[in-house]
Amino acid sequence: MAEAATQDAKCIFCRIIGGEIPCRKVYEDDEVFALHDIRPQAPVHFMIIPKAHVATLYDGSAALEPVFGRMLALAGKLARQEGASDGFRTIINTGRVGCQEVYHVHMHVLGGTEPLGPMLSRR
Repeated sequence: MAEAATQDAKCIFCRIIGGEIPCRKVYEDDEVFALHDIRPQAPVHFMIIPKAHVATLYDGSAALEPVFGRMLALAGKLARQEGASDGFRTIINTGRVGCQEVYHVHMHVLGGTEPLGPMLSRR
């Protein structure tokens, strides 16, 4: 993958991947990067992101299936490594209604030792 051609200089995640902004890295390979969330919502809370800049899941394509699959395949291994040995949750927020804050696809992995509670609060 040609990373330089797939980065967005304004994107905070692209800048983290490029080493411009420090982070607490969990994992890195040629296709994905994992880092601890700076505002953790659970005892275990990190994100897995594709190295290629993809703004939202709306921008997904068949060409991205391998990297999106890699993200899912790594979730369990990394969750256990980080201390979530009895279950975890994955979340990918997409777009305004999905409350996406950073427009670079990222999968949150959350866990710990206690149940996380309901996925969404009931209205």
